[in-house]
Amino acid sequence: MQRFGLALVYAVCGYVLAAGIGHFVIQQFSSNVHDRDLEAAMTSAFVAGPIGAVVAFVIGFVRKDKGGS
Repeated sequence: MQRFGLALVYAVCGYVLAAGIGHFVIQQFSSNVHDRDLEAAMTSAFVAGPIGAVVAFVIGFVRKDKGGS
């Protein structure tokens, strides 16, 4: 159960980090000039963030404890 809880913490942090990076990348490199802010917000919230959360959850779940058994 402790492993699952740690994986959830990793997932939340991964979501925030990936969404922030996704938002920045889209703001910088999108050719859309009409609604770039909306595109960046939606893509970071619904694509980059969830992908980052899933990847971080898996990393947190399979990560080995350094001091535990």
